[in-house]
Amino acid sequence: MGEHGVASAAVDARGLVTAWSAGARRVLGYEHGEVVGRKAADLLADALPASARSRLAEPADWRGPVRARHRDGHDVELELEAHPLLDSAGEGQWFLTATVPEPALRLRRWALDQLPVPIALFDQDGLAVSANSAMEGVMGRPQKDLLGRRVGESVDGLRRLPGFEGLDDAVRRVLRTGEPVPYEAWLRAPGEAREHAWLVSLSPLKDGTGEVRGMCLAAIDSTEQFLARRRLSMLNESGNRIGSTLDVTRTAEELAEVCTDHLADFVIVDLLDSVLAGEEAAPAPGADALVFRRTAHQSVLEGCPEAVIPVGSRHTYVEGSPPGRALTTGRALLYEVDDITAQLWAAGSRERARSIEIHGIHSMIAVPLRARGITLGLSILSRHRTAEPFGEDDLLLAEELAARAAVCVDNARRYTRERAIALELQRSLLPHRAPRQAAVEVASRYQPASTRAGIGGDWFDVIPLSGARVGLVVGDVVGHGVQASATMGRLRTAVRTLADVDLAPDELLTQLDDIVLRLDSERTADEAEDADAESPGEIGATCLYAVYDPVSRRCSMARAGHPPPALIAPDGEAEFLDLPIGPPLGVGGLPFETAEFDVPEGSVFAFYTDGLVQAPDRDLDDGLARLRQALRGTGRPLEETCDGVMGSLLTDRPVDDVALLLARTRALDADRVATWDIPADPAFVGHARKLACRQLAAWRLEEVSFVTELIVSELVTNAIRYGGAPIQLRLIRETTLICEVSDSSSTAPHMRRARAFDEGGRGLLLVAQLTQRWGSRHTRTGKTIWAEQALPDEERNA
Repeated sequence: MGEHGVASAAVDARGLVTAWSAGARRVLGYEHGEVVGRKAADLLADALPASARSRLAEPADWRGPVRARHRDGHDVELELEAHPLLDSAGEGQWFLTATVPEPALRLRRWALDQLPVPIALFDQDGLAVSANSAMEGVMGRPQKDLLGRRVGESVDGLRRLPGFEGLDDAVRRVLRTGEPVPYEAWLRAPGEAREHAWLVSLSPLKDGTGEVRGMCLAAIDSTEQFLARRRLSMLNESGNRIGSTLDVTRTAEELAEVCTDHLADFVIVDLLDSVLAGEEAAPAPGADALVFRRTAHQSVLEGCPEAVIPVGSRHTYVEGSPPGRALTTGRALLYEVDDITAQLWAAGSRERARSIEIHGIHSMIAVPLRARGITLGLSILSRHRTAEPFGEDDLLLAEELAARAAVCVDNARRYTRERAIALELQRSLLPHRAPRQAAVEVASRYQPASTRAGIGGDWFDVIPLSGARVGLVVGDVVGHGVQASATMGRLRTAVRTLADVDLAPDELLTQLDDIVLRLDSERTADEAEDADAESPGEIGATCLYAVYDPVSRRCSMARAGHPPPALIAPDGEAEFLDLPIGPPLGVGGLPFETAEFDVPEGSVFAFYTDGLVQAPDRDLDDGLARLRQALRGTGRPLEETCDGVMGSLLTDRPVDDVALLLARTRALDADRVATWDIPADPAFVGHARKLACRQLAAWRLEEVSFVTELIVSELVTNAIRYGGAPIQLRLIRETTLICEVSDSSSTAPHMRRARAFDEGGRGLLLVAQLTQRWGSRHTRTGKTIWAEQALPDEERNA
């Protein structure tokens, strides 16, 4: 049978061969007399595995692979079966049967042993019965020391890592359930300088009936893949954590936090002073010419240790120092800190050298923060608690993190600069102080958004009108940034211009709607010519315009998509006015409606933009209810009410711009207004002059009587000649002296220059020359021509 036969033998309790078959002679070459009486272990090439020894110590069947020594010296692989033959006293001998494996089985064994992948086989009890050479190399032990042990026992003597905890439990679960289990662990192999990550596959081994007979453990070195995954995970995490706000300082702090969480023990971030100011960074000839400001530092130690350079301090780097070299080359540099490099890092600073020595810093990386070809700052990473120094992988990761952070810093710098420009433009376009007028007492607030959306286009205005009236306006332009601020400025100017011609609120919004449509069409045409231009989006706005007359105590309002105003009655109750809502400006083609109502003296109007009542954490109804509650109260100064409203409804970082305008109504006393009905008879012009002079005398304004007589004469004459009954003359003593003449004609007068021999055409020219300003406004029954004169100083201040 050659080597393909069956060998049998008997072994007593002492392990001595007592019987030897002819098959055994053919397989191993020993004659009967050469082996009987010898120890069976002498015939084995290796010592019997520990699992076999433990089994043979018990009266139970055992089966497993062994290697025996042939008589001529070569090894023979055998499949050994051991059966106990016991007598009545429980003693006896073992009957051994060995077969030579088929060539295919031996090939499989050779393949298993020569595979570069570490593999071990375990029996039903979780004991190792075989391991290949690769596994021996990983464990640092020969196979005989691994066999008969559990997985946890196989790593005794090595530094146990958290990844190995529970591995024995995983093996038992595989043997119990018959389901494969993946496992990942770290192990520092003998002679290796660093730990390796191992991806372990635990797979059950089943017989033909599907019963689990053992388990196979295969391990793959996944260190590079693990590091790549960790690098990718860190970069993904950094994308979420770095640049969460468009704030330069916070971005630097986020970079330091991410690096200390995953890469370094201590991190400092220095940014150029110009970058923190939002200015455009420019390349410098050398590192010593760059002025840095310590922006952030972070440590793994509890309570970040005080840095040599405190946060907020300015400093420079020496040209030849490692940070200076990194700035000069524009590349990250890795240093192992020895005596020489420590001196270079210290760069003449005794405090820095002492800090390096005290903390035991042994490895450092200097990484320039560069974006769009410009150096923005420098980050320095160091290790003192982590024993392993920085490697090339760490250097690459630090560069990638710095590159991402640099882009975020540059974006934040650009945002800071643009926000400052937009805010300056916004504030320059908003009224700095309320114009002098007697109709209302006003107080206002403007709060820009503090989010990355940028400054918006919210605005408010107080516009003095003829007849002692006042125009109150609040609006909100769609969008953010410089474009929205510029559009707001154009609309505010347009509102002032339209208000100056005394348009009714609905007519003013109609004209303003046409202006917005025209601005949008111009923008669209510009974009069509310049395909590369960045589109700022469609131009649109909301607006509310109100006119209050302190003489009649009557107010007229119209709104274009704007939130309704609130009215606080003199008794302190606040209600939102039910005004017809028109479409937002820029829609076009839809009408606006004006609402008119009487207002008690001492009432307070509250005009605002939607940023005051709308927020991500509350809906509009809740915001309106909170505003109504904040406005309630009697006798409070308007400034105090503004502060209370802003404090009650706004957070520290509002997501949208907020404009708030409060106006407390006043009323002109009857003794400051004089009104007469004038017959449509030219002969009554002289009597009108006398009525005016008599009233001026009662007001002790005889000083302006001459000019007033000329104005009254001209305006009343024109009304009688070109207008129609009823005609009314009115004098109003406010901050100026106002003379008004109303008639039923809708034809507005115009000033013309008379020629040398013309008898007429000089009246309105004289009025324009003798007064501060004059004009006309249309009313529901006709028109009103008005003129204003300055009062004497003592009367103006009275």
